Amino acid sequence: MKTEVNLKTINKLALPATIAGIAEPVLSITDTAVVGNIPVDGLESLAAVGIVGSFLSMLIWILGQTRSAISTIISQYLGAGRLKAVTTLPAQAIYFNILLSLIVLFGTIFVMDDIFMLLNASGKILEYCVDYYAIRVWGFPLTLFTFAVMGIFRGLQNTFWPMVIATTGALLNILLDFALVYGIDDFIPAMYLEGAAWASLISQAVMAIMAFVLLIRKTNIPLKLRFPIHPEMGRLIRMSLDLFVRTVALNVALILAVRESTALGDHYIGAHTIAINLWLFAAFFIDGYSAAGNSMAGKLIGAKDYNGLWSLAKQIVRYGLLVSLLLMIAGLLLYRPLGTLFSNEALVLQTFYSIFFIVILAQPMNTIAFVFDGIFKGLGEMKYLRNVLLVATFLGFVPVLYLTLYFELGLHGIWIALTVWMAIRSAAPVWKFRRKFRPLLQKV
Repeated sequence: MKTEVNLKTINKLALPATIAGIAEPVLSITDTAVVGNIPVDGLESLAAVGIVGSFLSMLIWILGQTRSAISTIISQYLGAGRLKAVTTLPAQAIYFNILLSLIVLFGTIFVMDDIFMLLNASGKILEYCVDYYAIRVWGFPLTLFTFAVMGIFRGLQNTFWPMVIATTGALLNILLDFALVYGIDDFIPAMYLEGAAWASLISQAVMAIMAFVLLIRKTNIPLKLRFPIHPEMGRLIRMSLDLFVRTVALNVALILAVRESTALGDHYIGAHTIAINLWLFAAFFIDGYSAAGNSMAGKLIGAKDYNGLWSLAKQIVRYGLLVSLLLMIAGLLLYRPLGTLFSNEALVLQTFYSIFFIVILAQPMNTIAFVFDGIFKGLGEMKYLRNVLLVATFLGFVPVLYLTLYFELGLHGIWIALTVWMAIRSAAPVWKFRRKFRPLLQKV
């Protein structure tokens, strides 16, 4: 059955995926906002959440790449009308991923102090990092399982159930954050930073249970591990490895940004934590259209519908840019109120306001990068995405970062480097897509 490429079909996937995408960073943003206003050691707690959150995001993004690989293969088989031939693959991929997550979990939990010292945490901030991570890390396998199930649904052209899972987890996290961080009189004592960690862990457990139940009830994809190994497992691992390297490069940039912000001083890492959380919030807002591009591009390439693919790219970029314009307007209108949501420290807010305009102005460029990330994942072009990130990080971000720090541009220099990084990420896939698919278009 031919896939219709129009506003209705795109938004049917994009809108639920947008809501699910927003819910994901809300887990971090809620921690940041609530913790930043803790009456005892609020600044140190905020810095700890920023450092640990960045490290956990790195781990999740690195090992969570089977989500995209599973989605790609399932959507391509769906487009080719051969879905039954791939039903045993997801369970094999999920068990493999969970095994890796347990290895990473036990490989990091015994060296937590060393990890966060490498990120320039010290004193009370280091102590808080260790306490926060020791609880949050147990949600790591749960999150990877949930991500994999979301990838299965996305490959089946269904973003509704991932939205239900993600929004339930986010709302539960918000409620638990206020209850456990600040406490409830005569019922729950204020746990401060540890309360935020427990809130996230409980939410991740609920999301994993929901993902398990919905996969069993709403799809014909079995979770029972069956042998022999599926022939596509090799391609899935190769794509995951390419995305693994890509995500390492991506997180080198994000971790270096955190490290150098921390080295500048406590209020700099506080301001950077607020800015990067808002940056990620906007990214996941656009991720709805990226997810739609991922799902539909895989199905269209499976059906060899190149005209539909070209139309998809044009339309999805147009809609994504409209969303980015709305985000820019919202950012300008709420320029100062947004800062006070996360901190009441005058120095943190002053520093944040001095760089927030960079986050706002970069939105259209970021949109193009995120949308084509999704399309290229759907096409199975993981190797190219890997190479783009390697170039953007090591030939773009890193040289610009240390050049600007040499000229003592401080936090402004860090965000200029991030902007150069995103410029390369947005330009390269547009050039590749036009070069590869324009000659394949058929005159209608």
